[in-house]
Amino acid sequence: MSVLRKIGSVILLSMSVFSAMGQVNDEVNKKRKEALEKKERQSRERMEAGKLIPLEDFFRNAERESYQISPKGSYLAYLAPINGRMNIHLQEVGEKEGKSITDVSDRDIASFWWVNENVLVYSKDTGGDENYVLYSLVIGGKPFELTPAKGVRANYIGRVENSDSEILIETNERDPAQFDLYLISVNDGSKKLLAKNPGGFSNWIMNKEGQVVLALKTDGVNSSLMRLVNSEFNKWESLVTTNFKESITPFFLSESGNTVYCISNSGRDKSAVVEFDLAMKNEKKVLFEHPQVDIDYLVKSKSSHSILYASYNVDKREFQFFNEKLGGVYTKLKELLPGQVVQMVSMTNDENTIVVRTYSDISLGGYYLYKVDSNELVNLCENSPWLSSKFMSKMETFNFTTKDGVQLNGYITYPAGKERKGLPLVVNPHGGPWARDEWGFNPEVQFLANRGYAVLQVNFRGSTGYGRKFWELGFKQWGLKMQDDITESVQSLINAGTVDAKRVAIYGASYGGYATLAGLAFTPELYRCGIDYVGVSNLFTFMETIPPYWTPYLDMMYEMVGDPKKDALLFEKTSPVFHADAIQAPLFIAQGAMDPRVNVKESDQIVEAMRARGVQVEYMLEPDEGHGFANEENRFKFYRAMETFLAKNMTR
Repeated sequence: MSVLRKIGSVILLSMSVFSAMGQVNDEVNKKRKEALEKKERQSRERMEAGKLIPLEDFFRNAERESYQISPKGSYLAYLAPINGRMNIHLQEVGEKEGKSITDVSDRDIASFWWVNENVLVYSKDTGGDENYVLYSLVIGGKPFELTPAKGVRANYIGRVENSDSEILIETNERDPAQFDLYLISVNDGSKKLLAKNPGGFSNWIMNKEGQVVLALKTDGVNSSLMRLVNSEFNKWESLVTTNFKESITPFFLSESGNTVYCISNSGRDKSAVVEFDLAMKNEKKVLFEHPQVDIDYLVKSKSSHSILYASYNVDKREFQFFNEKLGGVYTKLKELLPGQVVQMVSMTNDENTIVVRTYSDISLGGYYLYKVDSNELVNLCENSPWLSSKFMSKMETFNFTTKDGVQLNGYITYPAGKERKGLPLVVNPHGGPWARDEWGFNPEVQFLANRGYAVLQVNFRGSTGYGRKFWELGFKQWGLKMQDDITESVQSLINAGTVDAKRVAIYGASYGGYATLAGLAFTPELYRCGIDYVGVSNLFTFMETIPPYWTPYLDMMYEMVGDPKKDALLFEKTSPVFHADAIQAPLFIAQGAMDPRVNVKESDQIVEAMRARGVQVEYMLEPDEGHGFANEENRFKFYRAMETFLAKNMTR
């Protein structure tokens, strides 16, 4: 009871501070609203005059994003920019405007979560190092660090169901390569070790009492679903073990606690929603599967331990509902918001008030608040009201069969109002590479289309979402068959006359940056120029400089990418840095100095190799960025340089 009184006194004290902040925030909101209206008016005038849309309009921070409703529905929290950095804002339900409750200035707040009706937790890193620190914030008060240890990464896991003041986190403070599970108080930061990681453990699953029950363990190749049998001595038993190519990923326990809901491709090509029996140690029932694609996510009910819906992506994002009431709500929302993808992104504990997000290929969409009982839908905001969808370019599906008979899917965006003949093309391979491109609003694609370029996005073999077989086709194919898929897709557009063979550029980030370098080195005749954004150039050094918490997965990466020792000849063949002498086209490279995934040496090496040969290369190195540029001013700088680079090198 004393703890509850302490929390209450903090809240009462904080609310008076919050009230005092109101006048300042009202003035800030007024100025922001006036500035926004001016920018909207200027942008609309430019678009209607047929002029180029300012690049800042594509890449500036959203007006508001990441709306989340508090557990009981009193407040809405969201991220909005303050002096170019995304900060948390608070809005009482029923009010039109919110007020900022954080004032970070060095780096955007990455994520936040409601703990109870008056407390939020948020995460932020420093300069892109991805060592996320968690902060606790009582409404109206000042944030304090929950995980202050330097050089340590902390991950938010979730709330404890029977507590309003404790959350589950994991940190690699004890061992940089392993994450231990802790129970931590949001009131004072005191923490209790719940599970010391025995090695390779992740995906902790708790019961409703907040006790650790299950986890996943990997030895780098094999993956086991583990059950805790003795917490005092940290003893675990394996329920089932699969090769990493077959996965059983647990999401949460059933109400009884006897089964766990999972997504699994064990014994099948496509990942399905399954129920796993803990006593029998096997798959009990397949609840849902799709014949074309993997199921990729499950959403749990806040009022019971049951599945609300599963998510998957064929050409567009789709949902399978297990809760009849919520399925009916979704049908109503689709009718109210036609022609868009509709997502339920946050809801109250009683699931009667829902935050809804919409988007399409030509709009970043907006946020709505839907009250189930009254069927009331309220528009909260548009994400980028300064961009009119009527001036955007449609994203169309792209299907292609390779020479060796592999069916590829992807998307192509043609510049609006241009004849589809002899167009300049930017091919944009996605990162990962174990990811996929999706249908939706992509500011890079729309920016390039507005500048007159067609944009091709190919889900080359090895991309995820299309089943195990398609994924495995990409194993040890960096720079080989994966690259051939991109090359052949581009060539098909050239052969059809849609694309000008003399004006093809390649641009990508992370693995897409590697594909850019590989394209210029291995098919130099195809590309006029290339843009490598935080990309890998040397597979040997890439493997040597991965973050320590990736090391448990090294053996798996050796099988998917290659082993630096056993596959040394393959790495020499497919690392662009060793073939820099073949690169003839102009190259632009952008890199964050703090990147923990693709070390800055990856870009340094290829730049040095190119300059030693006297080949044109532009290098943008940002000291306060990591794996991609998060700070708004750095994004503007990068895309300005990209626009100039393409305009200079893609002329006839």
